[in-house]
Amino acid sequence: MPDITDLREKTVAFIDKLKLVTSQYGLAGSGSDYKVVTRMLLYKFFNDKFGYAVKKLDALNPGFPVYAKRFRDAAKWDAEYDSFTADEIEDLFTNLPPSVPKMKPEHTIAHLQNASTQGDFSALLDSTLLEISKLNEDSFSVSTNGGAKIRVFDSISHEVNEERDAFARALVSKLSDFNFEHVFGEKYDFFSGIFEYLLKDYNNDGGGKYAEYYTPHAIAQIMARLLVGEDANLRNKKVYDPSAGTGTLLMALAHQIGEDRCEIFSQDISSKSTELLRLNLILNNLSGSIHNVRQGDTLANPAHKESDNTTLKKFDFIVSNPPFKFDFDDTRADLAAQTERFWAGVPNTPARLDPAKPKMAIYTCFLQHIINSLAPAGKAAVVVPTGFITAKSGIEKKILQKLIDEKIVYGCVSMPSNVFATTGTNVSVLFLDKSGSTDSVVLIDASKLGEEYKEGSNKKKRLRPDEIEQIVKTFRDKEAVDDFSVVVSYDEIKEKNNSLSAGQYFDIKIEYEDITAEEFNARIAAFKAELAEQFAESRKLETEIFARLEKLSLVENRGNE
Repeated sequence: MPDITDLREKTVAFIDKLKLVTSQYGLAGSGSDYKVVTRMLLYKFFNDKFGYAVKKLDALNPGFPVYAKRFRDAAKWDAEYDSFTADEIEDLFTNLPPSVPKMKPEHTIAHLQNASTQGDFSALLDSTLLEISKLNEDSFSVSTNGGAKIRVFDSISHEVNEERDAFARALVSKLSDFNFEHVFGEKYDFFSGIFEYLLKDYNNDGGGKYAEYYTPHAIAQIMARLLVGEDANLRNKKVYDPSAGTGTLLMALAHQIGEDRCEIFSQDISSKSTELLRLNLILNNLSGSIHNVRQGDTLANPAHKESDNTTLKKFDFIVSNPPFKFDFDDTRADLAAQTERFWAGVPNTPARLDPAKPKMAIYTCFLQHIINSLAPAGKAAVVVPTGFITAKSGIEKKILQKLIDEKIVYGCVSMPSNVFATTGTNVSVLFLDKSGSTDSVVLIDASKLGEEYKEGSNKKKRLRPDEIEQIVKTFRDKEAVDDFSVVVSYDEIKEKNNSLSAGQYFDIKIEYEDITAEEFNARIAAFKAELAEQFAESRKLETEIFARLEKLSLVENRGNE
């Protein structure tokens, strides 16, 4: 069994080498940087996944051992693949599972490296990637709302203006330093760390209409575990994120349910985030759901609908960390006209639009969309600003009222401040159950948990593993813990003006100490004596102060004579 720590270090080192090449050619920190690094990472992954899958093809298809044996027996599988005939290649493709990328012999890394000394090498790299992309178009393309397909690869060399051949050679030379075959047996917990490492330089605000972000792994893990539990009998579950970002929440949820027991659906307006989501799905053996990934505006044009193409599709589980504020004046009127869909209302356009400081609480629209998209027994976990859970007016109050009146909310966990990469807003996680079958609500105040760390010049907080377990166990056990958690009825919540803030339900405790009458009298006598001493000292000070003032007055009078 390979050492996981060693594999992680090698994977990270491989990513760093690719980043070093892009930096040397002037792409560091640019939009081209993440494109080149992620495409080369994915090309390497495709190459190694193809070889690995063919070697195990007889295990996947017991009646099909021939090609697997040829790959396994060869000193180098890619060299053996060069000897395959066109008919054998076509036969091999027919028997590969849909999740395995197809590659022809001339598409392998070894083939490119052998040709690296020839002229116009950058064009060869580009054409190789485009051919692989076309060959795998049906399995790995992402669709936009308009139906256009975003292929898995496009050309790379045009990202630099000069020395394109040298740039291409430098990238391809790094592809033999590491082999993914050793990590294909690992699952989400391995790749989530790798993916977060990959994102740390690429997940910045800006560059798009919405902030491109990811939810910290600890928060994603808590949401998935509390939403799903440990039910091993779940089957054919449809899971959804309407503001998917790079897919961290979906990956955690799919892992908790079981990758082979759920189908993923997503939508996000950001093309960059959607590309990274696709990579995340591929890394986590969830490429079968790529055809359900949509890039587009979820609120203005929801992509996932029932067969009538009008009714919103209903899902068993929904997770979401929607953008909190965004000014959507261009689509606001259309959304406001959909009164059945946005039953609590749509935020008004501010008098002055400021792209740097959006004011419209768009998360309230996402919350309504999520509630509308839940199946009759569907559950959801949604990140909201903590201010929402005590809302007293407006759209927020109407949504909160519905969640409580219909017993949809069954839990709320308020997180520590500064746990997200791109916002200092305090956040809470709502847990919803459309069935309304619970009689009580678990409220947890985890705001005092977490350890501080610095991310650049910013102070952040992250939950420790034992604190994650504390939150999960307390929530599942519906346990009341002093100054941490309460379990309350819906009537109690209504008495508190529909507040979901745990702190408003904590008892104010007064400490009592049993003492005898003699001890009480002795303490009172001591207090009196101490107070008498303090009064005497006070009178002495008063006398001294007045005496000094009298002297000061005499000095002033003499000066006027």
